[in-house]
Amino acid sequence: MGFPDRIERTVEIAHPPQRVWTAITTAEGLAAWFGHEAGIDLRPGGAAWMKWDDGAATEMRVERVEEPTVFGFTWRINGLPEDDLRRTYVEFTLEPTGAGTRLTVVESGFAQLPADAHSAAFGGNTDGWRRELGELVAHLDAA
Repeated sequence: MGFPDRIERTVEIAHPPQRVWTAITTAEGLAAWFGHEAGIDLRPGGAAWMKWDDGAATEMRVERVEEPTVFGFTWRINGLPEDDLRRTYVEFTLEPTGAGTRLTVVESGFAQLPADAHSAAFGGNTDGWRRELGELVAHLDAA
């Protein structure tokens, strides 16, 4: 029996796709709901990073940019050593709806991990996406 490879979350957001796109693809947007500081070179192969107030940080690589519908990046798997080259791929898909935007986030690549690392990374990111997408909606609603 294999391990689950992907986390998928969909959220309905009462804001237009361009506003959601800005929140997920700009340094200011990412810093407002995901990290506390961020930087991004929004092009395939571009570097991105986020830092949090607790000292945690992550580096990402932009993989896919199809404005305003698809944004994808790879990032290090939490819990693995800094020099481990394995990454997961995160893709945001935005679909306009009558009331705003349907945002789907898929993170894949967890099946490459051994049991102990899989449990920690998959569980942590499953909880993390639920929490972070709630913060995204709250950020957009407050603005």
